[in-house]
Amino acid sequence: MKILLHRITNTRHRRTITVVGCLLLCGFLLITCMNEPAKKTTNTSAAERQTTNTPVNVYEDFAGSKKCASCHKSIYESHIKSAHFLTSLPAGVETIKGSFAAGKNDYWYTPQIRLSMQKRDSGLYQVAYFKGEEKKAMRMDITTGSGAKGQSFLEWRGNKLFQLPITFFTAAGVWSNSPGYPAGKVMIDKPVTARCLECHVSFAQAIAGPPLEPLEFDKRKILYGVDCEKCHGAAAKHVAFQTENPNEKSGRFIINPAKFSRQQLLDMCAVCHGGRIDKIKPSFSFVAGNELSDFFVVDTLSTTAVETENVDVHGNQFGLMKASKCFKNGVTLTCNSCHSPHTNERGNKQIFSQRCVTCHNTSEAKFQTPSHSQIVSIEKNCIDCHMPAQPSRAINVLLQGEEVPRASLIRSHYVAIYPNEAKRFIDGIKRSRK
Repeated sequence: MKILLHRITNTRHRRTITVVGCLLLCGFLLITCMNEPAKKTTNTSAAERQTTNTPVNVYEDFAGSKKCASCHKSIYESHIKSAHFLTSLPAGVETIKGSFAAGKNDYWYTPQIRLSMQKRDSGLYQVAYFKGEEKKAMRMDITTGSGAKGQSFLEWRGNKLFQLPITFFTAAGVWSNSPGYPAGKVMIDKPVTARCLECHVSFAQAIAGPPLEPLEFDKRKILYGVDCEKCHGAAAKHVAFQTENPNEKSGRFIINPAKFSRQQLLDMCAVCHGGRIDKIKPSFSFVAGNELSDFFVVDTLSTTAVETENVDVHGNQFGLMKASKCFKNGVTLTCNSCHSPHTNERGNKQIFSQRCVTCHNTSEAKFQTPSHSQIVSIEKNCIDCHMPAQPSRAINVLLQGEEVPRASLIRSHYVAIYPNEAKRFIDGIKRSRK
């Protein structure tokens, strides 16, 4: 009996010690938590989120590029003329290149099937007819594409976006079947995904759908075009701070790509110009300054000339540039070495050629070739021979009455020697001298 009582007493004693110990531990943890500084709220700025790798996915974090104009007027006024800024806009007569005039507004798929571009009181529409009877009117809500090569159009259906069947093809100046759409059939059910929007708008607030690829968006919370905040980060906090502190000369709560490493600059452009890359995090969570590989499975590109032939000139300009000797033989070349992000320089071959000769001295012996000797002021046009416009397999459209699609010609970013293009260019010079 004494042994049993002793065991019971020891058990009770151990339980008491355990309870007291737990109470002391809880008290310690409570005091520690009370003494910790308050944690940041989730309403952090874009620049802070870049550091913490927190997705930027709140519309209210953005200021809109018009707010930038008050302090950066000249840059803003230049940038709004660029293809990046104009790559998406609300559809309207002033933003659509194609004609709505009678005789210029129809696309005939077959003698019985017609698409007509029409102005109506409620907006601009693509209207499908079968044997003269109206079957479906699709509103043109959003214009995508600057119009340099063409424009496609999106329609809101509830909270979802769909690409419309007719595109404007700038090279021919006419309406055409949209790229990749079947001939002889009006395709109306191609959804627009978040990944599509990621390269045509600066931000779109998703409201439903799979986390990686939502299909529903808040139409009131879209920032059109690739604007200031695409490269400088969401700027609402920056604008608020600088407005309240006008004498503060250093930009606060904003991203400055001028301070980026080479890889950061490349990744910033590659998110849209890096070919087929698969997301591992939600769209719009990548912020300029992040590492692309943290957000995407990056499209690898072999750097042999033969394999670059399989890379389309549209979409993977980064991959083609990376395969070029100019890139591989140096340590500083980035997209920004040749392209000004704030200015529309499209078609100005002399400007781009002058950027070539900052690295290539045309007076060197290796430039004294038979081809080069036939070109006066060679530094005015390196582009047509070494970065020729090539047909895109991704952007080709079927014009009315034609059976073979026409491809958009897009300048290759694989900088190399193209013997056939050089011969064509020199032959053109010779003809002009006659």
